[in-house]
Amino acid sequence: MKNVKILHLLLLFVFVHAGFQADFAPYFYDNGPYSQNGNLALFSLSEDTAVTQIYSLNGTDPEGQKVSYGLSFDPGAKEYFSVDPVSGNITLVEQLDREKHDSIDVHVSISDGRSQVVERVTIFVMDANDEKPEFQNMPAIINVLETTESGSSIYRVEAVDRDTGSGGSVTYYLQFSMDRNSGVLRLKSGEMLDFEKTKTHFVTVIAKDGGGNFDGKEQFMSSSATLTINVIDVQDTPPSFIGTPYFGYVYEVSIPGSVIFIVEAKDGDVGNPNPIRYSFDDGVFGINKTSGLITLLSHPINLKREIFNIKVKASEVSPEGRLMDYELTTLVIRVVDLNNNPPTFYGEKGPQNIFELTMYEHPPEGEILRGLRITVNDSDKFQGANAKFNLRLIGPGRMLRVVPQTVLNEAQVTILVEDSAAMDYEKHHFLTYKLLAVEIDTPERFSATADIVIHLLDTNDNAPKFSSDYYIARIPENSPGGSNVVSVTATDPDSGPWGDVQYSIYGSGADFLIQPTTGIIYTQPWASLDAEVRSKYNFYVKAEDAEGKYSLAEVFVTVLDLNDHPPAFNDNFLETTMVIGAPVKIEAVDDDAEVPNNVIEYAIMKAEPDNNIFDINADTGEIMLKSYIKSMAIIQNITKQSDCTWSLVVQARDRGQPSFSTTAVIKIDITEATQLSGGPLGSFLMQSRNKPLQIVALLAGVICLMVIVTVIISTATFMRNKKSNRILPNRRVRRRQRNQPIWNIKNPFKKPENPGQKFRVEEVELEPEVIVENVNYNNNVGNLVRHWSPPPPPCAPSLPPPPPPCFPGERQWVVPTVSAAVAAKPKKRPVTTRRDTVNNALVSELKMRLE
Repeated sequence: MKNVKILHLLLLFVFVHAGFQADFAPYFYDNGPYSQNGNLALFSLSEDTAVTQIYSLNGTDPEGQKVSYGLSFDPGAKEYFSVDPVSGNITLVEQLDREKHDSIDVHVSISDGRSQVVERVTIFVMDANDEKPEFQNMPAIINVLETTESGSSIYRVEAVDRDTGSGGSVTYYLQFSMDRNSGVLRLKSGEMLDFEKTKTHFVTVIAKDGGGNFDGKEQFMSSSATLTINVIDVQDTPPSFIGTPYFGYVYEVSIPGSVIFIVEAKDGDVGNPNPIRYSFDDGVFGINKTSGLITLLSHPINLKREIFNIKVKASEVSPEGRLMDYELTTLVIRVVDLNNNPPTFYGEKGPQNIFELTMYEHPPEGEILRGLRITVNDSDKFQGANAKFNLRLIGPGRMLRVVPQTVLNEAQVTILVEDSAAMDYEKHHFLTYKLLAVEIDTPERFSATADIVIHLLDTNDNAPKFSSDYYIARIPENSPGGSNVVSVTATDPDSGPWGDVQYSIYGSGADFLIQPTTGIIYTQPWASLDAEVRSKYNFYVKAEDAEGKYSLAEVFVTVLDLNDHPPAFNDNFLETTMVIGAPVKIEAVDDDAEVPNNVIEYAIMKAEPDNNIFDINADTGEIMLKSYIKSMAIIQNITKQSDCTWSLVVQARDRGQPSFSTTAVIKIDITEATQLSGGPLGSFLMQSRNKPLQIVALLAGVICLMVIVTVIISTATFMRNKKSNRILPNRRVRRRQRNQPIWNIKNPFKKPENPGQKFRVEEVELEPEVIVENVNYNNNVGNLVRHWSPPPPPCAPSLPPPPPPCFPGERQWVVPTVSAAVAAKPKKRPVTTRRDTVNNALVSELKMRLE
């Protein structure tokens, strides 16, 4: 039975021991205060640590069970940390502040699911230099006597920095001397306060800590505050005079008791000034002790000196009436004569203020105006500043100058001519000047004036002057003699007979006259102006005064062209031969000088036997067949005649106003040139008559070929002659053969002996002469055919005809008008052969093409 109990006890012990061994509690590792994992024992953290992971809880379970971590705070405490239950990582969730909490109590726990172990740990918050020093007694205002000795303590500044260590130590700085550790403010050594210079000082005090770590860097923090120091004035500065230096004057009219001067002084200690007392030792002048008023004690006549130097003393008076600091200054008193007489001008009979003179204009420069006798005087008693004055001459321009310019007491006044050209009678009949005398160094600045009036007399100093340097005039041709052309004007500013102007034509102006007094230029009574003969005239006119002074102006006269000439035909073109395809040209000339009077237009008025055959170029006068007429067969089909001579009534009309026209009858023979056999040159010319450039190119090629052949022959001849002139030791003479072939170069342009055989011409029988009456008979010239003969040699002009009756202001215009019927001038026709006709037609056609 006893054994059974023992067995039961052993079994119970085994079961109990097995149960306890399977449920051991987890625990933390204790890795020390400098480890970043463990149980937070003795862990410290700087207050400037950023919000991030700061620590890891680390523990284990004896049975190897998985553990979880926890973290809690005391009730009401601020939660600065959080933990990850699985990893145990502790994170700072809010910024730390050591000045508020220097330690944080935290409950950390570890659990294996059945058992939990809780430990209370304290985390220490380490200081960072994040606080500035704070002044305890600043800003402040203090009062300090200006007599405070240098080095004396003035004020103690106190500042506190809540940081610890070096970051909490405070050092003080400013421009005054200050104890850096205690903050006691002292005056710098050798420096003194002065109320008179600076009444208030503003001192900036800086409190700086000793520096510390913040965010991993060393940081220094500082604060500043202003200390106002008022300087208290004390009696340490002597009086000072105001407005020095001092000068006073005693005048000849002063009486005893007259105020001469007032001196003034003030205490240098302006903060608390003392009254001033004045004094000096002198028997001539007296001074008021309190006001500083200086007066004259005796009559000026009794004064023996002109200048007095008086030492004036200004002393401070203490509240007890005791004299303290003083100051001395010098007062200079001058006895002067009273300036009571202004300058005065005198003439020959005494004081005078108007002086007159009559003289000719433009006197020589530097000449003295001797007609003016002027004296100036200042009658003050003493010759000094009161009698010294300046002379000035005030008036138009700088024509005159006064000498002397500075006078002492009295002087003779001289007036000189400065600008002779400006003294012009035509500009100023008289000149008025002010002679001014002004004192220089006197306070009164007395002055006097006198009027100087100069009457100028005229001289003949100007030549007549035209209103323009040139005149341009226009006059129509065929104007009657005596017609006015242009009026010129000249003026002479001189007076009397010197201002009268006479006009004349200077130089060549034979066709014109001028009225001597009015300047009107007109044509000679016998003059006949013709723009076709001469259209431009230029000559000079002269304007002259009584003494022969003159000036010139150029006159340009243009003769205006009038349409006074009808067109005239050249009779060389009145009979001609036309080859089909080539135009013929007629020409008429208008002798008018200007366009549009000499511009001619051509028109065919009538054609016989048919009006619908010809066209004419209105500008050039080229007559051509209609474009559809290509051969004689077409013409014969139109006229029903095998051969005929055409009569064309051609009108030439100018473009003037009024317009003139002339008609003429043109005789035209129409022929057709055809190529004959055996004539390559003629065939080529006929084929190329519409292509003149081919003919020119052929001629140029032939000329070039002839030049090349000539050069070759010349070179060969030169070389042969040069070779024959050499001297050789053995020379053989070779005789030229008698029968040598002669070079024969055919000229393709050489005319055949009978050139007429290569062409055949169909002649047209001559029609009887036709006389056509011009329908434009208003202003046509009849039977007018111009013969172009050389002009006759010049001959001396005959006596001018008597002038036609001419009335002033009336102009007679005569326009020539010619009216008649024009017919072709009968002319004997020369006998021509067929060969001459063809040659002339061919040459005319080629000439027209080349042109």
